[in-house]
Amino acid sequence: MKALAIAATGMSAQQLNVEVIANNIANMNTTAFKRAQAEFSDLLYQAERLQGVPNRGGEDPVPEGAQLGLGVKTSGIRKLHAQGSLTNTGNQLDVALDGRGWFQVTGPDNEVLYTRAGTFNKNADGRLVTVDGYGVEPAILFPPETIKIVINESGEVFAQLDGELEPRQLGRLSLANFANDVGLEPVGGNLFRETPASGAPVDGVAGDPGFGIIRQGYKEASNVDPVKEITELIAAQRGYEMNSKVIKAADDMAGTVTNGIR
Repeated sequence: MKALAIAATGMSAQQLNVEVIANNIANMNTTAFKRAQAEFSDLLYQAERLQGVPNRGGEDPVPEGAQLGLGVKTSGIRKLHAQGSLTNTGNQLDVALDGRGWFQVTGPDNEVLYTRAGTFNKNADGRLVTVDGYGVEPAILFPPETIKIVINESGEVFAQLDGELEPRQLGRLSLANFANDVGLEPVGGNLFRETPASGAPVDGVAGDPGFGIIRQGYKEASNVDPVKEITELIAAQRGYEMNSKVIKAADDMAGTVTNGIR
C-alpha cells in the first residue's frame, strides 16, 4: 500500500524537524546564534486520471483529474538571521552589532570567516581575537601599557595608555555584508563561510548605509524564542504520531485483506 511509504516520509520529515528544534533549544544561550527552521516540499505526484483529457472523442475534457501525492521531502534548513537582543556585559572587549553586518576573522588555514559573536579578547601578543583565538580582521594590537579601551559606534578602536593623556587610535573594525545571508555556510564556533549562494562579501564600516552600528560592552543574544520552540516541538511530535497511526491503519487494512483471502 502506498500509504505505508507516504506516512514513512512524513515520520522522517517530522524527525528532522524535531532535530532542528532540538539544536535551536540547545543553543538558546549561544552568543549571536541564529535559529534554524526546517523547510519541506511535497514529492512527485502519481496521475491516476489526467485532467483536461476527454473521456471520449468529441466530448468536453475532464475538469479535474486524480493526482496522488507520494509524500514529503526536506527542501532545506533555513537560518533565520533576525537580530538578537543586546545584553549589557560591561566588558570593554565585548561588542555587539546593532543592525546588519558581519565581523571578519582569520580562521584555520588562513581562511576568512564571518561571525556576529563579538565576545572578543586579547592574545599573548595583544592582538584582538575571538574566544577561540582567531584573529579579528583587520589586525588590532593593544600595547602592553593599555589601561582602557574604547570602541565607538563606527568601529574605531582607541586605547588609553598609562602615562598618556590622549587616547591613541589603534585601528578600525571593518564589517562585511552579503546579498543573501541565508546562503552562508555555518561551520561551528559561531563562524560562517562564504558560498556561491551567499554572494561575495561587500566590505564597509559600521554606520555606513546598509550596515549596523557597534555597541561596546554588549553582546548579541541568540534569537531563539523558547516558548515558540516548545510549541513547534509539540506540533512536530503530534505530526510524527499521526503519521505512525497512518502506518498502523494501513497495516491493519492490509491484514484484513490477508485474512479475507485465507
